[in-house]
Order: sequence, then C-alpha cells, then structure tokens
Amino acid sequence: LFFAFQMTFAIITPALIVGAYVERISFSFVILFSSIWMLIVYSPVVHWVWGGGFLSNGSIFETPVMDFAGGIVVHETAGIAALTVAFFLGKRKDTSKPPHNPGMVMIGASLLWVGWFGFNGGSQLAADGGAVLALSVTHISAATASLSWALWERIKYGKVSLVGIVTGTIAGLASITPASGFVGFFEALIIGFLAGILCQEGVNVVRNVLKIDDTLDVFAVHGLGGIFGILILPLFNSLGFINGSSWISQIMSILIVGIFTIVMTVIIIKFLSFFLSFRVSEEDETEGLDVSIHGERAYDN
Repeated sequence: LFFAFQMTFAIITPALIVGAYVERISFSFVILFSSIWMLIVYSPVVHWVWGGGFLSNGSIFETPVMDFAGGIVVHETAGIAALTVAFFLGKRKDTSKPPHNPGMVMIGASLLWVGWFGFNGGSQLAADGGAVLALSVTHISAATASLSWALWERIKYGKVSLVGIVTGTIAGLASITPASGFVGFFEALIIGFLAGILCQEGVNVVRNVLKIDDTLDVFAVHGLGGIFGILILPLFNSLGFINGSSWISQIMSILIVGIFTIVMTVIIIKFLSFFLSFRVSEEDETEGLDVSIHGERAYDN
C-alpha cells in the first residue's frame, strides 16, 4: 500500500512539469524526459527528505527538514524543473491566447482540490485525527487562497476572473502541502491568504521580469507555493505555533534540492537533445500538436 501511495507522488511530479511547456515541445522528448527525470531527480530527493536520507535524519543540520506532503519533494522540484525547461525551450509563437475553456479549467481544478485531500491527508499514513486535521487545513488554505487571489486581482486589475480564482486554489493547495501535518486552522488561514497574493506576484515576475513562457505558471504556483510553505514553518515555530522546525534545515534543504534539480534537469535536456527533437517545427506549432503530432482533433471546425 505504501509503495502504491508513493507511486502516485512519483507520477504526479513530472506530470506537473508538463504544464510549463505545452503547445511547443515534441512528444517523444516529453516521454523520455519525464521518465528519466523521475528516476534521477525525483527519486534521490524523495529519499533524502522522506526515505531516511541526509535531509531527513538530522545528520547535517540541527533538525531534519519538515516537509509533510511534498513542498520540497514535489512542488519545488517540479516548479524549478518546469522553469528550467521553459527557459531552454523558448516562448510559444502566440502567448496571447486566452484559456481555451474556463469552465473546464474550473472542473479540472475542482478535481485537483478533492484529490489533494488524499495527497495531504494520506501523508499521515493512518486513518486518524492527524489525517483529518491535514485534510481540514488543506481545505481552509485552498479556499482562503482562492479568495485572496481574487481580492488581489480585483485591487490590481479591477476584475476577478474564474481562471484566477482556481489558480489561487492551486496556490493555496501547494503552499499548505509541506505544512499540512504540522499546523492548525489559524495557521492555514495565514498560509492561504498569503499564498494567493505571493503566487500571483510570482506569475507577474516570471512572465514580465524574467520573460519566461511558463505556460501554466508551474513555477509561480507550484514551485513558489511549495517553497513558501516550507519557509513559513520556522516562522510559526519561532512564534510558538509549532515545534521542531529550524531556519537552517528548511533553507538549506531548499537550496540543496534547488541546485540539484537545476543541474540535473539541464543535463537531461542536453543529453536528450543530442538524438531527439526538443521543440516541434514552426509549422506543427501553428497547426496545433493535436493534429500534427497525434493525428486527432478535439473539435470539428
């Protein structure tokens, strides 16, 4: 059962990266990159943090890193890898297209929201009060971040969008993930409220300052959210809300995993680029990958 549960984490982590490079990357590259990345990036990190490795046993830092359900293991690694791939891949030909169907975006986000209860609550590895608390604070953070994202969007742009609200939902879910087994309702409200604003600003930085086309804002929402959730734990510790977290172990773990992820992701990209096409042709991108790569169309024109 534990093996099957951990496999869901191993599968979803490279799947998150896909959101950064859709509409312009070759299918064969995606398949091989995802497989290799899961083995040589995700697998070592999950051992370091959850499997008795040096980040989890306190052998280097004063305390083990606290990451309940994957702020470092899942969201930091996926977010940084997504940003790295998007940087090397380059921008889409047309970055102005709106979301295809906001209603479907809402449905997909709602499925994620429900599934996250298993993600975080299941990380207790028991059907007990700890699992119930993890599930509850996950719900509170997601709901709060949805509203704070909408509020910030209203303040800045004068409008509230459906896609923005559910993006805030995912920001709240990613941010509470590493803390969900350690915090209570009040802390979850704080995390969710700040996540909706912080991750929205992260989207602006990636798009407008770094000029990187991370299509579905994987780094700004998942990567930044997960890192934020890891970093807020020592603050709660110092305020007396929780016990056991230290700035040194949390910050150093983020840095070690971040550097490792960047280096290994670049190596995988360069290696695969020797014998695979990284990006599709301009003609295929214009026609759309559904037709040009897979020979199927979503809708009849």
